[in-house]
Order: sequence, then structure tokens, then C-alpha cells
Amino acid sequence: MEPTVRRKKIVEILKNEQTAVRGSELASIFNVSRQVIVQDIALLRAAGNEIIATPQGYVLLSKTQNKYRKTIVSKHGKDEIKDELITIVDEGGTILDVIVEHNIYGQISGNIMVSSRRDVDEFMKKINEDDTKPLSALTGGIHLHTIECKDEETMRRIENALFKKGYLLK
Repeated sequence: MEPTVRRKKIVEILKNEQTAVRGSELASIFNVSRQVIVQDIALLRAAGNEIIATPQGYVLLSKTQNKYRKTIVSKHGKDEIKDELITIVDEGGTILDVIVEHNIYGQISGNIMVSSRRDVDEFMKKINEDDTKPLSALTGGIHLHTIECKDEETMRRIENALFKKGYLLK
């Protein structure tokens, strides 16, 4: 298959999927290596497609344009990560990323795309399997999240729930 045709089909797949698509799945569909898919994604991004890589796979951001987004500032330890994420998803939010302000490197971010308790469990499994330190460990627990939800009222509920638990910094 011609590479430009494959790239168009990758965009179509990402537009039509409700969940993230793993690079290995795309490689299997097109009978190419995962590295070829990584290169295709890089070229698609360079062409203006808003494709992000998450722990669950690739997501095309343009399919979420009609949603409400806000960045919040949070602070807690590693032991509260799961509770913070569950609080957000239970109130109807999707956590798009985690961002920290590093004193040497400036802003460091990671796409996480967590929108359900199952996503939270998978995210926590990865942290606990490798005994990985979260980005917030670099900043004493202070971090930002971009949260997406259906409307401003849902965002207020999310912020109130986080504030009651002592996670939200105002």
C-alpha cells in the first residue's frame, strides 16, 4: 500500500474510533512494523493532524472539539494519584495530561487520556509495576491537569470534589 494512502487510512481509523488505537494494532492492520506507524504518525502531526500518543495508544484530538476544557492545579502525594483520577472521571471528566513546571527544563508534560475507572486502573498498574515516579514527584506533588468534560457545570462539580478532598490548589 502506498504510504500516503496508509496515512489517510490511519487518520480515518483514528477519527472513527471512540478509544485510543495502539500502534501495534495499526501495524497489524497495515502489515507494517510499529516503527513505520511511528514515522507515519510523526508525518501526520507535521501535516497538522492533532494526534497524541497516550499510554492507551493514539488519539486524534479534533474529534473532541465540542467539549469544555480547563487546566487545574493540584497537589498531593503518590498515594493519592488513584483517588484524584477516580474523583475526576466519576464526576464526568477526562484527564488529558499531567504537566509540571521544572526549574531547569520548564514545562514538562505527559499525555495520559484517562476517562474511566478502567483507565485509572491501567494507569496505576503501570506506575506500580515499574515503581515509576510520577512527574509530580519532581515538584513536591504540585502538578497541572488539562481536564475535558461536557460543560462548565460538570467542570465545577469536578473542581468542588477535588477541593473537598484537598487536592485542588486555588
